[in-house]
Amino acid sequence: MATKGKNAFRCVLHGSFRKHFDAVKLAHQVFTEAGIEVIAPKLSKIKCVENGFVFFDNDREADPRMIELLYLQNLKRLGSSGFSYFVNPDGYIGKSVSYELGIAQISNVPCFFKDLPKDHPVYVAQGTIWSPKDLAGFISEHGQLPPMRKKRADKKLHALWEQLMVPGSVVAVGGIIEYAPRRIRKEKEILFVRTHKWGGRYSIVGEKVRRNERLDEALVRGVWEETGLRAEIGEDICAFDQIKQSGYYLAGVNHIFVDKVARVTSKRVALNEEAEEYVWALPHEALAQLPLEPNARHTVELYIKKLAPA
Repeated sequence: MATKGKNAFRCVLHGSFRKHFDAVKLAHQVFTEAGIEVIAPKLSKIKCVENGFVFFDNDREADPRMIELLYLQNLKRLGSSGFSYFVNPDGYIGKSVSYELGIAQISNVPCFFKDLPKDHPVYVAQGTIWSPKDLAGFISEHGQLPPMRKKRADKKLHALWEQLMVPGSVVAVGGIIEYAPRRIRKEKEILFVRTHKWGGRYSIVGEKVRRNERLDEALVRGVWEETGLRAEIGEDICAFDQIKQSGYYLAGVNHIFVDKVARVTSKRVALNEEAEEYVWALPHEALAQLPLEPNARHTVELYIKKLAPA
């Protein structure tokens, strides 16, 4: 079994090498056979265990702090298609792995788990519990990581967790999702979604850009996760930034928006929990009839001016 698509999937494995080394080795084997590069750990024999910390034959350092920090440097090598996988049978995380989990999450690395953590009060998004075999199978079949979603009941938890990962600025990419029907018409229908996040108004689909992710990659991912549509990215429409202190903006953070055209060949939308409903509409009709939030209205106006046929 080999992974589908052009993305080079990489992962870092985390787990108690003292308690679950055999399970870590099995996960290493499963991912490697699926064409997923496991960049850490580099498996070797256990040399000794001191104060609960496992030393391997290939460790070049004697200080556990240095070994741990060098291990965590591998997170920077994961790229946009990389992830951390936590081998935690029966939910056991442990002290050292708790430290690694905190660094991975605050670095915005997608984290997946074998079992739901039980000895650690960690926030775990929906869709992150997978066996190595099932996770490798999903990646092989779909050519992407599984979408991670927040439960409605965990809205406050997710917001607090997300705020911890926010830098001084947030880059988001939005898409005017075009559907071109077989019957030629001057204007193409575009997709709008409505959600409580915009006070019940309509907007376009958007996505925050992850670490090591290109704008186009983020938009393709966002369109798929939020609508179930496969998109091909087209022209740039606009770029702007805003700093707000209320609403869905984070206080004191510069929000940078880049909006593009995303073309799809299907209108069969499957919304995730980000939105409550959707509508396909012609651009001019949307401006006249739909309650659009200000940023979406601005983008649609520029889209009509720049790209839509007269």
